[in-house]
Amino acid sequence: MATPLIIPDVASLAVFEGHDLGSTQWCSIDQNQIDAFAAATGDHQWIHVDRERAERESAFGTTIAHGYLTISLAPALLPELIVVEKCSQIVNYGIEKLRLREPVLSGSRVRLAASIKTVRHIPGGAMRLGLGIRFELEGKKKPACSGELIFVYFP
Repeated sequence: MATPLIIPDVASLAVFEGHDLGSTQWCSIDQNQIDAFAAATGDHQWIHVDRERAERESAFGTTIAHGYLTISLAPALLPELIVVEKCSQIVNYGIEKLRLREPVLSGSRVRLAASIKTVRHIPGGAMRLGLGIRFELEGKKKPACSGELIFVYFP
């Protein structure tokens, strides 16, 4: 596991604006995860869940992960990159400039790379953090996904 950047408190986030957080360890996305995500979201499109049809008809020759499945890995992977101490809660505020650039084939390995792009003070001591993110695909030049995640950290 990568060693996360430890930030002592919410107020200290501003010091790290522009900081590259590096990359997480590689994690596999397998068909069981894809099927579970389809069950949770109701998105059972054949390109994700029908292995035989995907092998026959898809340009990829196999099933692919839902784009939102890839994005949903961010909360699980971010603690490998950044930990803010003395933080009572973190609220997901949104995503900007999201692009799904490469399909994630079943059995692929991805990792999250991130940097702290922006930090804004919010009245009451909270901070709005813009994280530039990239989900890199093992063996590929283009990322599977890129964008900016926006979180609000509360003291």
